[in-house]
Amino acid sequence: MLRLGAIFIAVCMVLIAASLGAVLYLGLKLEAGLSAVAALAALAVMMITNMIGARLRDRSQLGEQIADLSRGTADLARQVGEITRRLGALESRPAQPARAGSEPLAAEIGELGGLVRQVADTVAVHEAALQKQGLLQAPAAQAAPAPPPEEKASEAPGLRGLKRAEVAALIAQAMADNRIDLYLQPIVTLPQRKVRFYEAMARLRTQGGEIVAAEDFIPYAEGAGLLPALDNMMLFRCVAVTRRLQLKNREVGVICNIGAATLADPVEFKKLLQFAEANRALADALSFEFSQAAYRAFGPLEHEALAALAERGFRFSMDHIADLRMEPKELADRRFRFLKVPAALLLDKSASARSDIHPQDLADLLARSGIDVIADRVEHESTVVDLLDYDVRFGQGFLFSPPRPVRAEALQLVAGEAADAAAAAEAPPARAVAAR
Repeated sequence: MLRLGAIFIAVCMVLIAASLGAVLYLGLKLEAGLSAVAALAALAVMMITNMIGARLRDRSQLGEQIADLSRGTADLARQVGEITRRLGALESRPAQPARAGSEPLAAEIGELGGLVRQVADTVAVHEAALQKQGLLQAPAAQAAPAPPPEEKASEAPGLRGLKRAEVAALIAQAMADNRIDLYLQPIVTLPQRKVRFYEAMARLRTQGGEIVAAEDFIPYAEGAGLLPALDNMMLFRCVAVTRRLQLKNREVGVICNIGAATLADPVEFKKLLQFAEANRALADALSFEFSQAAYRAFGPLEHEALAALAERGFRFSMDHIADLRMEPKELADRRFRFLKVPAALLLDKSASARSDIHPQDLADLLARSGIDVIADRVEHESTVVDLLDYDVRFGQGFLFSPPRPVRAEALQLVAGEAADAAAAAEAPPARAVAAR
């Protein structure tokens, strides 16, 4: 149709131009040459006018089409957003009942455990009374118990020669005497070596002034049930240090170590959670750290505690990584922010054969999930050069700085914070998850 219309217009313009030339030649008696020139000029003017009009019409139609396309794209974007929102709601719907259902289950398990202990104590009392009256004889196996194996004494500096019970008593006394000191080791950017975070570490100071590293006394504290209270003590100090650092540079944060026993302890974790709630304004600057072995051993209670801290905005770090068998998406969903991998493991050529991820691809793969790799135990300049080839952004180790004790004035807020936390622990929990 458009082509026929164009042909019709062209024929009409030729007829009009010819008619004009005939009028000039026959009517006005102009020469044939002049009449032909005038006819051709009229034809050219009509053709130019028609072309300009066609361009203007095409431009108007194109603008309308672009506007329609923009409206269609906007509608499509809104539909995609609505579908995404509905999918997110569907995915989160099963998790909420599961979380809500696990709380009464955990409470019932705790009550059953208490009843079982009461029954066992009652049975033991009755057996002892019957044996005393001669109505029940002790089993033959109990008459001559096997001698217990000899306990190995500690070889750690400051604890050398002490048995487990003696080390536990020493730790308890150090906590009571405020001889558990806070040390900080910087985590720096690579290659600039600008301090970006500090890892908080516990050090036990004996009465003789010797310093005991955390890895030497923490296992004894955990075995004696002292670790949850120790972790809370260190958290109070970490918060005080974080607040002081935030006054100077809001880009510097602190990583605080917590044991799995603390997450599973109903009393101490309740205090920790309430203290975290009171300081959730520091969530972007304060992260909690767990070992890879502890994370893999987490049960429902530990994962529920992790989720409670994540709900308050806190994120997590994993250290003591022995292998690279991990799922980045799972770690990101549980709000892990850092993975501290020993530099030797990252640069080990044979590590790829024992893991799911090639060490050279680890940093890029985790970065897609929002997780940063921290190369730990960096001790040589040559190691830094190799790490840069692996796109590792952060490093930690004695090459940059050893752990250093925090000055007393930096912990002036600790007493006030501890008092507030103790008061909060006596108050009724604001959230159901805190009353596990």
